[in-house]
Amino acid sequence: MAQGMAHNPGFLALVEDAKKRVREIDLPAYRDLIEKGDDHLLVDVREKEEFAAGHVSGALHLSKGVIERDIEKSVPEKDTPMVLYCGGGFRSVLAAEALGKMGYTNVVSLDGGWKVLEGSGIPIEE
Repeated sequence: MAQGMAHNPGFLALVEDAKKRVREIDLPAYRDLIEKGDDHLLVDVREKEEFAAGHVSGALHLSKGVIERDIEKSVPEKDTPMVLYCGGGFRSVLAAEALGKMGYTNVVSLDGGWKVLEGSGIPIEE
C-alpha cells in the first residue's frame, strides 16, 4: 500500500473486526522486545516490490498473498514468537488473524508497520 493511500470502508471494517482478536504492539514495545533480547521472528507481509525497496534487516518475507500457503514450511513450530509488519499495520493484522486461525499461538502485529520502522534506527536493508 502506498503511503498516504486512502483505504476503502470495507477493508477498514475488516481490519477493525480482526483487531478484536489480534494482539498488537507499538514501536516502543517492539524496541523493548529487541532490547530484552526476546527471541522472535520478524515477518514482513508486504508485497515483493515493497520488500525489495527496503525492509528491516533479517526480516522473513512472506507477503500477505502467500503467508497462509507458505507459513508452515517456513515456520513449522506453531508457538514461534512472531511479529508481523506491513506498510501501516492493517495487512499485518489480517495476516496475524489468519495465522491464529491456523493454530499459531504467539503472533502479534506491529501497529504502524513500515511507517514507524523506517527511520526508527532499527537496522534497515535496501
